[in-house]
Amino acid sequence: METDFDHEGNGRHEDHRERGAVGGCGRGSEVLPRGRAPRATLELIAGKWTMLALVALADGRALRFNELRRRLDGVTQKMLTQTLRALEREGLLTRTVFPTVPPRVEYRLTALGEEIAQLVTRIAEWSASRADQLCAARATFDRRAPHPRPLSA
Repeated sequence: METDFDHEGNGRHEDHRERGAVGGCGRGSEVLPRGRAPRATLELIAGKWTMLALVALADGRALRFNELRRRLDGVTQKMLTQTLRALEREGLLTRTVFPTVPPRVEYRLTALGEEIAQLVTRIAEWSASRADQLCAARATFDRRAPHPRPLSA
């Protein structure tokens, strides 16, 4: 049994083993219930910059913030900061501050982070190996898809 809390802080008990949740192993309609660790982790990993950050750190080396930012072409400082904080909160990377002037900060994957980075790297490799097929599929779709009409006021 787990206790869920609604937006007003009221608790209710539910047995999620009967639901269709991964980790709950039931047969209900929800794939991953909101507010549970598996869903929160998948939502984080599905974020725009998270997979790219994991791939950038996958070689096991510690990287400084600006090194990561250079590897993630197009990411803003704010988005990279948010992504790294979320990964740290989830236990997927460590942030080490060195007592120098100016302070030096390095980011490195934890053992958990290395595990997920291996999976994400395989997805990136799959995507790269199928780039021609994926581009052709997009082009085919774009040719036959109707062009969106502007919304009238």
